[in-house]
Amino acid sequence: MARFSVTYWIGVETEAEAHARALEIAVEQTVEIPRDIVPAGYVEDEILGRIEAVHPGADERGGFLAEISYSEDDIGDDFLQFLNIVFGNSSIRRDTRVETMTLSLGIEDLFPGPRFGTQGIRERSGVSQGPILMSALKPVGLSTAELAGLARQFALGGMDYVKDDHGLANQKTSPFAERLKACTDAIGDANVKTGFATTYVPNITGPADQTFERAWMAKEMGAGGVMLAPSLVGFDVSRTLAADPNFALPIVSHPTFGGTNVITPTTGFSHRFFYGILQRLMGVDAVIYPNFGGRFSFSRDECLSIVDGCATDLGKLKPILPAPGGGMTFARLPEMRDAYGDTVMYLVGGALLREKADIPAACRTLADAVRTRS
Repeated sequence: MARFSVTYWIGVETEAEAHARALEIAVEQTVEIPRDIVPAGYVEDEILGRIEAVHPGADERGGFLAEISYSEDDIGDDFLQFLNIVFGNSSIRRDTRVETMTLSLGIEDLFPGPRFGTQGIRERSGVSQGPILMSALKPVGLSTAELAGLARQFALGGMDYVKDDHGLANQKTSPFAERLKACTDAIGDANVKTGFATTYVPNITGPADQTFERAWMAKEMGAGGVMLAPSLVGFDVSRTLAADPNFALPIVSHPTFGGTNVITPTTGFSHRFFYGILQRLMGVDAVIYPNFGGRFSFSRDECLSIVDGCATDLGKLKPILPAPGGGMTFARLPEMRDAYGDTVMYLVGGALLREKADIPAACRTLADAVRTRS
């Protein structure tokens, strides 16, 4: 069978230690028995992880990079088993981090990734060139009428996408079904007045028995996409929705509850892998992540690595839109523009809400700032 490979960073000092640790990973991720009792033949030749290369790391962490390949037979046709092979028990170890991976054709066929991706989102929004703009409805505690009023203001200002805050769920102040209808209607009315094509993206994150129900409700009510938090609802939910031809709405991923996967340089996943490659495997079309210089600790280089992971060649898997957010202010827009250019979906929430005297005008100021080159 064909094999796919995962590259791990291993925090050891010598090449001999790196080879030993790589062998431990290869065994742990597949057969999970001592190497000397692995059955000869098919299990040893096919199922057991195979060390393909070990070489010194190239950044300030030192250590070594180990490329380990796995057989497609290790996973059957199960996406979660695929993730289990990529970084199951080894994720519990210190000084072990997933850096990147190379897909096999079989993996590309099993998990075809985003239905829309960057190009599909552009086509649906009518923005063929330049960055796409997104705003957020917040805070939690506002009534449905107040949130719908904000949605209408954002739409009058020409924002391409208006999403729920990730904290908006099914609170008594704004129940999901009520908010879905009110915001969809408010944006639709604004679009009739302006000729824009603003799209509402409700947050469908919820209990296991309700997340899919909310997704289909959003489709039936005319929403133009859905947002979910994979680290809360599970990594297979977006893949399942993306693979269903009858659903066919763009999926936006929110990073809440997932920070511990990336915030240390010696454990978890690289930013490029977690917010780029993994999201594409999950079928996500746009991924929100904390922007550099905001209220979180991501660096500029880490954020640009996410942009690369969203666009790097993964065979049949479409590129997706990176959506930096979190503390994006008007004063920092030139810096954002310099870093990202036209390649992202700019997510601006609080900075627009601050201009409550004239939110539509603030939206137009934002558009002029990021869509006009100096």
